[in-house]
Amino acid sequence: MTAHDPLRDLPLGRHVDYPTRYDAALLFPIARALGRAQIGLDAPALPFVGSDRWHAYELSWLDGRGKPRVATATFTVPAHSPNLVESKSLKLYLNSFNAARFDADEDVRACIAADLSRVAGAPVAVAFGLPTIDLGLPATSLDELDVPCEHYGPPRADFLAVDDNQVVEESLSSGLLKSNCPVTGQPDWARITIAYRGPKLDRAGLLRYLVSFRDHAEFHEQCVERVFADLLHHARPQALSVEARYTRRGGLDINPWRATPGTVAPLPGRDQRQ
Repeated sequence: MTAHDPLRDLPLGRHVDYPTRYDAALLFPIARALGRAQIGLDAPALPFVGSDRWHAYELSWLDGRGKPRVATATFTVPAHSPNLVESKSLKLYLNSFNAARFDADEDVRACIAADLSRVAGAPVAVAFGLPTIDLGLPATSLDELDVPCEHYGPPRADFLAVDDNQVVEESLSSGLLKSNCPVTGQPDWARITIAYRGPKLDRAGLLRYLVSFRDHAEFHEQCVERVFADLLHHARPQALSVEARYTRRGGLDINPWRATPGTVAPLPGRDQRQ
């Protein structure tokens, strides 16, 4: 008997009729433990704090008199929640509001917060509106380094190296991060920012490591946790923060952030590509 594939029932990668009425059952949870087991991370002893910040660009419903309302929204899912929310199911769920009537905007916000919290297994913050676009991230870009890259998967943590004779505090970023959806194979693009205090990272090796995700298949949140875990093991920083801002697909983008406990969360923002 073959083992059951937990991703088999996902709405990803197959035709799905768009909903014509509100339906919270469209939301599909994925246990975070599935991806974390592959990285060697075990709850509750996780080495990080963090969250997944979602931006929703396409949200609409009807007011009590049937007049359409439109909005954008930000959802913040805590990293300690037992489940992440599958992205296409979230898109279908949000579309189920298109023909639903609500007497007040707050009723919509509260409904989404309750549904997402139930599926994630932890309180999810929901607010109307989006953070502003950052005109420039306060980090040094790695993207212009003259580095040969020939490995595109699986991720090569052995590319990571540090200079133990130099202890620094710096932020590095790259817009070259790409991975693939593990179900559909569609590309996921992101800018990743790594802020740390500890032995100085070899920048060329770090860029080669990030490029080695290019053909790797893993969900957004799991990729960021893999980067965090690999850096924590191979670079041995005293403090570490990893944030990826993925470009949107289907009116949604995902922005996972993981950091060592006690790290102040980065200010919410959007990349120019978002």
